[in-house]
Amino acid sequence: MTDTTQAPFTARDGYNLAIYDWPLPNKVRPRGVVLIVHGLGEHAWRYNDLAQQLNNWGFVVRAFDQRGHGDSSGAPGVLPDEDALIEDLYEVVEDTRSRLAERWECPLILLGHSMGGLVAATFVQRNVAPIDLLVLSSPALDTGLSGLKRKLIGFMMSVAPDKALGNGLDPDKISHDPKVVAAYKKDRRVHDRISARLARFIDDNGPVVIRAASGWSVPTLLMYAGDDHLVKPAGSAAFAAAAPARVVHARCFDKLYHEIFNEIEKAPVLATLRAWLGVHAPLPDQAVRVAT
Repeated sequence: MTDTTQAPFTARDGYNLAIYDWPLPNKVRPRGVVLIVHGLGEHAWRYNDLAQQLNNWGFVVRAFDQRGHGDSSGAPGVLPDEDALIEDLYEVVEDTRSRLAERWECPLILLGHSMGGLVAATFVQRNVAPIDLLVLSSPALDTGLSGLKRKLIGFMMSVAPDKALGNGLDPDKISHDPKVVAAYKKDRRVHDRISARLARFIDDNGPVVIRAASGWSVPTLLMYAGDDHLVKPAGSAAFAAAAPARVVHARCFDKLYHEIFNEIEKAPVLATLRAWLGVHAPLPDQAVRVAT
């Protein structure tokens, strides 16, 4: 098992973001640096197994708790402004690029799940900073919100944009694996809070990303759950249909629930990721191949 380190990162407004690093052994040149962006209500450490697997394939891995999540600063599910998550990601990306990707002269890869997939995709869509490769896991491109819920968000934005309410997500539908569900429910760093401002950010930006798909230029792997009860798979399907096939490789896993990396039948998901990375981030000649 790779040694993992945790360190605080101070954002532009003084908020601390918890950052986790999964390095490779000394003198092993990585194939790339993967920066993981987690989903709504969860935290970066839930991606430890995936990070260990990426290590085994020759990648340095970083992840961070987004503000209002995990061990980072901020009230659960609350944002100071609608672009706070994008600005946080920019700062972490630039730090990761300077400390790791430029040091090793290797690709910088964003991997975002659910809300984190939307944050990562929005980051690329806005061209906030250069990213070499993008991996999206069940991204929240279509919330499926009813007109009534959108009216409620609009009302809350006018009277209490920072008031956090229950997000309504069913934890029993994150995975078919009962151990994953039980651990999620017991995890003290998991919460079910969302403010109107955060809900507005998610609901507004998914359609923007889909509309931008036809002009997508960053090599992207899109993997999504076909039996997703937390976000609508139709959003990912629409993005895949509009995006250039030479740029975006999409695969729907029809029978899986939302957390495709935490499913009982996750082997095809990992195989798809590994094959795509094999094409876009091949093993450098100087690297030592670590155990698979």
